[in-house]
Amino acid sequence: MKLMTGNSNLPLAKAIAGYLELPLTEALVRRFADEEIFVEIQENVRGEDVFVIQSTGFPANDNLMELLIIIDALKRASAKRITAVIPYMGYARQDRKPGPRTPISAKLVANLITVAGADRVLSVDLHAGQIQGFFDIPTDNLYAAPVMSADIHARFAGRNLMVVSPDVGGVVRARQLAKRLDNAPLAIVDKRRERAGESEVMNIIGDVEGRFCILIDDIVDSAGTLCNAAAALREAGAEDVVAYVTHGVLSGGAVARVEGSALRELVITDSIGNHDSIGKVDRIRHLPIAPLLGEAIKRIADETSVSSLFD
Repeated sequence: MKLMTGNSNLPLAKAIAGYLELPLTEALVRRFADEEIFVEIQENVRGEDVFVIQSTGFPANDNLMELLIIIDALKRASAKRITAVIPYMGYARQDRKPGPRTPISAKLVANLITVAGADRVLSVDLHAGQIQGFFDIPTDNLYAAPVMSADIHARFAGRNLMVVSPDVGGVVRARQLAKRLDNAPLAIVDKRRERAGESEVMNIIGDVEGRFCILIDDIVDSAGTLCNAAAALREAGAEDVVAYVTHGVLSGGAVARVEGSALRELVITDSIGNHDSIGKVDRIRHLPIAPLLGEAIKRIADETSVSSLFD
């Protein structure tokens, strides 16, 4: 088994390599003067089971092209099996036609990864479960819920917990976390989005009076939804509000928005390599997922059960 990585999230790749006690495969990934991407694998990978660790977040197009070109280079170098490990899959929010004459870009990206030569895909908390069906190759979708529930148990044991979904679409995710938190009660934020990137909280479904609320979501981008939801929960009598989100995109003024919000803390995994941009922000904390990904990679290589990670 060999591990490779592009430039999207080197700290996470190194942490996974450390968990598996394997070195990262030597490779050169650089740009020509016109920004074309060039990849040269500097080790023999013939007949190897290779895992390519590459999130496709910002800059999404560059990171996606790096992944495709690395896969092509491995295929031409006669790797036995290539697994694209994509902790955060960009374009996943474009999983359906929201209007006439619009693309389904998530399906296009799935086709590109497959045609490039990947034999299977490993991701974390895909935005929509049906994206697994967009791939014509085996796809494992891991869940960050066990990592989050362990952190919540360690930090907030004994609090009057209530799990809150920031919208109706996230109820299944919230219910799964609530089940892991000793069947904590569930609330839903009913919101209406007038335009992309903006949301307006309408009301809270459930009694949050005196509760320690845990907001759960898969992606935080502009952070408008989470911050509005936190404010509404506090107005409804919540004792405190903490948000747990798998993928911290945090574009534009999201970090400043979180800092000035009613959130006590925003906890995100390190699926996206944005550590430098966030810096030492008091209200944002990273939760490592290298052990989760490393264990899944090990089980895939050993041909053992991945789903049992979540039993």
